[in-house]
Amino acid sequence: MSDLFTAFGLVLALEGALYALFPDFMKRVAEQAVASPSDMLRTVGLVSAGFGVALVWLARG
Repeated sequence: MSDLFTAFGLVLALEGALYALFPDFMKRVAEQAVASPSDMLRTVGLVSAGFGVALVWLARG
């Protein structure tokens, strides 16, 4: 369970750093996400989640 909290904290730290360092870019990314079709966002999300699980599996393997 502590690995889950560690991973969640890392995600928050990285995303927070992106917003702090590149706020205008992140606004553009959010606007593009709102304008994108739901199916495309779902596909990108599933691929990203799968890639993340694979990375953790390889790192912990």
